[in-house]
Amino acid sequence: VMAGQAWAQAPAAPSVVRGVVTAMDAGSLTVKAEKGGVTKVALTPNWTVAVLKPVTPDAIQPGSFIGTAEMPQKDGTGKSLEVHVFPPGVKMGEGHYGWDLRKGSMMTNGTVGKVVSGKKGSRQLEVSYSYGKRSITVPANVPIVQITGGQRSQVKPGIPVFMVVQKGAGGQLTAGSVSIGENGKKPPM
Repeated sequence: VMAGQAWAQAPAAPSVVRGVVTAMDAGSLTVKAEKGGVTKVALTPNWTVAVLKPVTPDAIQPGSFIGTAEMPQKDGTGKSLEVHVFPPGVKMGEGHYGWDLRKGSMMTNGTVGKVVSGKKGSRQLEVSYSYGKRSITVPANVPIVQITGGQRSQVKPGIPVFMVVQKGAGGQLTAGSVSIGENGKKPPM
């Protein structure tokens, strides 16, 4: 058995919950999804809040660790739907894997290498992760956000949220972090 080959496999797509908070208590959030349906998500005791602040494309520098939901193109490159820039020193979700923002979309999280400014304000990025590298075009009009720390008090009914969730025994969903947009905007991922 070639045990050494397992590392080359893409990680499984994470389970995500996105929608608007309809209710919350000390240990959980109830979220109404855009496509209907209500989901209750338990929060870990030490849950945190991430605020996604819009930034200019200049925030994406060589050495930045980013995530981008992207649509694979026929030529093997990707075209961003959104970009989120992680805080310095934070690397989460590294890799290239299936995503549910749009049918056929992928998530690529990695370290930015070369950045080339393109036509009409677009950017061409080289993004490397542990088992590969992708060339991704970031069109001028896509949302680009910087992930910053927030306060639990910012999460309340009526606020759009995004969460990566773990499924526990009996199907219970749990999240350790809740992402919100700045000033109540919808998180782009």
